[in-house]
Amino acid sequence: MTTAIRSLTDMSIAELGKHIKAKQVSPVEVMEATLARAQALQPKINAFITLTPERAMAAAHAAETEILNGKYRGPLHGIPLGVKDLVATKGVPTSSGAYFEKDHIPSEDATVVARLTEAGAIGVGKTSTVQFAYGSIEHDARFGDARNPWNTGRVTTGSSTGSAAAVAARVVPLAIGTDTGGSIRMPSASCGITGIKPTFGLVSRFGVTGISWSLDHVGPMTRSALDCAIALNVFVGHDPRDASTVQRPKTDYTRGIRNGIDGMRVGVPWDYIRPLWDGEVETAFLNALKTLESLGARVEEVKIPELDQTDAMFPVISGVEVAEMHRDRLKAHAKEYHQDIRRRIETGFFVPATAYVHAQRLRRGLGRKFAQVFQTYQLLATPANLVPAFPIGQKLVTVRGKEVHHVELVLRMMRIYNINGVPAVSLPAGFSRDGLPLSLQLAGKWFDDPLVLRAAHAFQQATDHHLRKPEL
Repeated sequence: MTTAIRSLTDMSIAELGKHIKAKQVSPVEVMEATLARAQALQPKINAFITLTPERAMAAAHAAETEILNGKYRGPLHGIPLGVKDLVATKGVPTSSGAYFEKDHIPSEDATVVARLTEAGAIGVGKTSTVQFAYGSIEHDARFGDARNPWNTGRVTTGSSTGSAAAVAARVVPLAIGTDTGGSIRMPSASCGITGIKPTFGLVSRFGVTGISWSLDHVGPMTRSALDCAIALNVFVGHDPRDASTVQRPKTDYTRGIRNGIDGMRVGVPWDYIRPLWDGEVETAFLNALKTLESLGARVEEVKIPELDQTDAMFPVISGVEVAEMHRDRLKAHAKEYHQDIRRRIETGFFVPATAYVHAQRLRRGLGRKFAQVFQTYQLLATPANLVPAFPIGQKLVTVRGKEVHHVELVLRMMRIYNINGVPAVSLPAGFSRDGLPLSLQLAGKWFDDPLVLRAAHAFQQATDHHLRKPEL
């Protein structure tokens, strides 16, 4: 198989899948181009903790043979995949971003990896993440920071840092991310790609290093809503080894994705958005709302005062749950933790049980409010990132003349949807004067993931932000 079409690494999952199925492109050609780009860009963006070129090439040759023999597995067959280093891969080190666990080699794949492999996707390596995914910029210094492809002096934000960098830099078209407080959507927003946090319970977390049992999600990071839908068809499914997964009728997430959003009602919680956002983010978001209206959506203000409670509720719930998960590991390796992460975890040991129970009650109240809101509105819209990507190492960010800790900025629009597990997608919605990506976030009611992706796809059909790529 040979081809003279445009760069293989520039292609989306949908494009590559079409050419591979038609035998116009070989998975071997795709993998050769992928590995060459990965190795060339690794010194610049540090997207990977581990690359597995020999395994990847062997799998590409096997995929080529299968396809030539008429055994095409589907649209992910032969597609290069980045796997967040929080996610177990059989026979390949899985450090969870902690150097002291660099020699941990799982004996089996995480369920999501097993499903993607069965669908024909080919892992090229383990992508960078902050230590145990409990932060947004706290990489283990011995692995180094993942760097934003749009400006390598800027952060990628969120813990799925390498996954976002690898997809944005056109190394892989698909990567696995995890999202406890926004770590699929945060780095997607900062790096100008598309990432969805699916409804809680749709995707198995078996084999994924946990942070918070009631907040953790796993999902795809790609370059478009259509590619997210293609990937979700494989990601989603009940898993008896993860009691949180739900049994649902099988859904084709690509079906109806082109049906548009004419007549949809979109709620905007202005009271929650306005206090803390950059001026360029405001401009991009207002333009995004105009685009939604041009597509036939009705954009209206919605009052959700309960959102303010998440600022206090989220750290109590996540803090207690992560402290319990890390109790034994922290005792054995306290000095090897990133000290900001260690302090964050240790705080959870001192949260009273009454505070945890109270936070859970508030959580149920917010869930009831969401259920009420989604009876009127099909979607909620907010920016995803409140500021463009800031310099690596910077903890305080100036917003409209006020210094704000970066954690408050990167989590504010994210955690409101982790608390009750509704689906939310981040997608590119413009660029700052400095050429850094800005974003739109759309959320829907529980299990309305197809509709959320449909709206994101409609927006991307009307704009070209997601088609732009960094110059590296």
